[in-house]
Amino acid sequence: MSQTIAYQIEDRCYLNITDRCTLSCQFCPKHNGSWDVHEYNLELDHRPKIQEIMSEIGDVTRFSEVVFCGFGESTLRLKVLLAVAAEVKSKGVKVRLNTDGLGNRVNKHNILPELAKVVDAVSVSMNAHNEQVYQQHCLPSLEGSFQDMLEFLKLAPEYIDDVTATAIDGLEGVDIDACESIAQNLGVQFKRRHLDVVG
Repeated sequence: MSQTIAYQIEDRCYLNITDRCTLSCQFCPKHNGSWDVHEYNLELDHRPKIQEIMSEIGDVTRFSEVVFCGFGESTLRLKVLLAVAAEVKSKGVKVRLNTDGLGNRVNKHNILPELAKVVDAVSVSMNAHNEQVYQQHCLPSLEGSFQDMLEFLKLAPEYIDDVTATAIDGLEGVDIDACESIAQNLGVQFKRRHLDVVG
């Protein structure tokens, strides 16, 4: 099977380094029979190593930004994420991490000091304004994930200047205005995303 590890949208390079995730979001295309983003199929048959990822990126300086964002949670491969991000940063290219905000929980320590050395921006999928709606749409495998995500969002600006929470407009029961208020209270930016618009 042909692997799409690095894929380009506009002038940004997106990295698909794992298919594992801490959530089973019902709105994620992979749970609805599709592994496609734009013209790219992101299904993996192995977890790529650092050199394989860098080889797939090629000349990183041709991109405005490198984004860790596939159909899996990149912080589940923290060492690989940090190594690749460091290499990208060394070339003077911006690094962004799109995450479910559960990296501290799954890695059992505060990963933000490590991320801060190599990541310029973090986007956290808040997805809901309360735990009940979060559970409904995200189906977390770990109990207390909603609060863990909020705690990550609260901590993140202490380490990284550019932090954004996101939620999807169009999901049943999600109060987008309430999500935005939570983000503002946590001192982070907010971005409204749209259902079925990926990438």
